[in-house]
Amino acid sequence: MERLFPFLKTFAVPGDDARFFPKYFISVFADVRPQDVPLRPEAARLFKERFDSRGADTPTSRCLPAGIPMGDLLPVPRRFVQLSDVLVILYEGVNPQRFIYTDGRTHPVDPQPAWLGYSVGRWVADTLVVETRGFNAQTWLDAAGHPHTEGLQVTERFRRVDFGSAEVEVTLEDAAAYTRPFSFRYGQRLTPDTDLLETVCENEKDRAIMTGR
Repeated sequence: MERLFPFLKTFAVPGDDARFFPKYFISVFADVRPQDVPLRPEAARLFKERFDSRGADTPTSRCLPAGIPMGDLLPVPRRFVQLSDVLVILYEGVNPQRFIYTDGRTHPVDPQPAWLGYSVGRWVADTLVVETRGFNAQTWLDAAGHPHTEGLQVTERFRRVDFGSAEVEVTLEDAAAYTRPFSFRYGQRLTPDTDLLETVCENEKDRAIMTGR
């Protein structure tokens, strides 16, 4: 992580060291050379502003949701509750609850823009394919500040590798911000006998002294 992101050590504090976070949380383009990131000019300008400020204006610093995929990449637990017609994901603090509808419905034609979008899922063999649209444009894709528009479409493929682990492949497409779709893959580990903690964001008192540098 220090090789990929040399600046991370400046963010290290006891009990919260970003050098141990998943690399895609820091940047969804962690495996891509900077010159090959498919940002369109306007999105590139916004990304540079966010990156240069060291993420001072990230939505989570204002107690707003982390969104998708950023909220799924934080090293905090989430719980999957599978019912006959919907999969519910409960987060520990970073996002509100998420509903993935598996009853065969399609996306709304004109959805209300939402922090986590509108998700529908279907099974393809042993893989759950989840397609999400209808986002607002307020979340960041990652801590580095890669932006997106309301046209973002996210496709996730969840596959359980064995009893204790799962693999998630994420493909993002946003023609207004990026010149092509892009993907990354990460793993999830089962943590049995673990409860989600009640987490309330109330760090607004910190913003008065945050400089982002």
